[in-house]
Amino acid sequence: MAGRGSSLPEGRYSAFLFDMDGTILNSIAAAERIWGAWAVRHGLELASFLPTMHGSRAVDTITRLGLPGINPEVEALKITNAEINDVEGIVEIPGAAVFLKSLPPTKWAVVTSAPKDLALRRMKAAGIPVPAVLVTADDVAAGKPNPDCYLLAARKLEVDVSSCLIFEDAPVGIAAGEAAGATVLVVTATHGHPINSTHSTIKNYEKIFAKADEDGSILLEG
Repeated sequence: MAGRGSSLPEGRYSAFLFDMDGTILNSIAAAERIWGAWAVRHGLELASFLPTMHGSRAVDTITRLGLPGINPEVEALKITNAEINDVEGIVEIPGAAVFLKSLPPTKWAVVTSAPKDLALRRMKAAGIPVPAVLVTADDVAAGKPNPDCYLLAARKLEVDVSSCLIFEDAPVGIAAGEAAGATVLVVTATHGHPINSTHSTIKNYEKIFAKADEDGSILLEG
């Protein structure tokens, strides 16, 4: 089933939880430069491999490949260091920085499959504000599509995850949001092809805004 276009999810939420890459910033060019070079060195076919590395922790991506003689943790660290050193072309998803800055600081978090150092580097490169609550690959034992990262973010914000709105772009992240029991909104700015989803979607943040309710909850309008 296709997504519902640009319709917004109804309801009031205790907090907004944002994935990072592809959701509030676009790092595709940098990520595919690094991962592409790594894949070529290991004899992988780029067209089939590159779509599989978005949204997941590097260690999980490499582990799934089952390459002989490869230590996933060692290789993931190499990838991360290369990505920290290459932020050329990383930009915000249109309107993301202004939208995030409009939110109450205690009402939002970033939940990313990137390690903390890489997340901070990319947010700085894209001009994205750093939230009070940042959950990264370093904080969980199991990455997306496991929901632990979103459950942790909700606990840190002291809210029930079922009352949160999760902004995602990749299938593994959408699955994590669903498994957490939250409402999911799909950001399609970096999608080259339509995504099959029953969730509401937005292209970017330029035509939406958040409104605080009297009870402290927030709703999305646009």
